[in-house]
Amino acid sequence: MEYRIEGKPLPVVICQLSAGETMITERGSMSWMSPNMKMETTSNGGLGKALGRMFAGEALFQNRYTAQGGPGMIAFASSFPGDIRAFEIGPGRELVVQKSGFLASEETVELSVFFQKKIGAGFFGGEGFIMQKLSGRGMAFTEFDGFVMEYDLAAGQSLVVDTGYLAAMDATCSMDIQSVPGVKNMVFGGEGLFNTVVTGPGRVYLQTMPISSVAGAIRPFIPTGK
Repeated sequence: MEYRIEGKPLPVVICQLSAGETMITERGSMSWMSPNMKMETTSNGGLGKALGRMFAGEALFQNRYTAQGGPGMIAFASSFPGDIRAFEIGPGRELVVQKSGFLASEETVELSVFFQKKIGAGFFGGEGFIMQKLSGRGMAFTEFDGFVMEYDLAAGQSLVVDTGYLAAMDATCSMDIQSVPGVKNMVFGGEGLFNTVVTGPGRVYLQTMPISSVAGAIRPFIPTGK
């Protein structure tokens, strides 16, 4: 499979498949394709894995696209202004991504729910408790919101992130939450009650325009119909 990413800030990844090659996606992410791409909807691993994906914010079923009778082409576009990133997934190169961050991948990549060991990160850390883990082997494509900043954290080194700005991290990283210090800071600071703390070793990917922040900014301007 060969690919190219075009069109920032509304990118699309265009994949060229050899005969018999298959890609998987969710949420109707396919944008256009050649006529010989066969689509099949599947639970891809049974009901248990399907429910796990749904719990992580993804669809219950996945769509498989296979090139038949010769080479095929298929494109997956982002759903929000930002960035599409390509990751080579393999043993020791697993990736944890935000909910709805998965765009598409080769069929040999496995998508599963990722649980944090500390339950507090789930209830208060926004993206912290339930995220997606990409494992297996193959190329995977993710979509992040806005510009993406990368930080390489050494073992034990931490980064404090406001909720929603954590786009992805190496599976070697860990995550927890910490409360904003001081009652006045909590009540009047406008930053919420908790922050997410990511600790290395590993690489962290931060997004500058989380969709949740955009939704909050435009909500006062949306007509209510009253």
